[in-house]
Amino acid sequence: MEALASILLVIVSILLIGAVLLQSGKSAGLSGAISGGAEQLVGKQKARGVEAVLVKATVVLGTLFFLLTLSVAFFM
Repeated sequence: MEALASILLVIVSILLIGAVLLQSGKSAGLSGAISGGAEQLVGKQKARGVEAVLVKATVVLGTLFFLLTLSVAFFM
């Protein structure tokens, strides 16, 4: 069971890294955080198409990563 959880953890980790790297940036770096960051908080734009799928995949993979990490730590 420990080996299966470890293998799944590696696979989920790689998929999570890929999902995060495929998402586009929301601001223009540090200058966007200082000057234009408030616009994103007030006027939130919903993600569409592939962007929405990536956001949902990131949430699911992050949750799986958390649960698998706890299970691997429990089995050790």
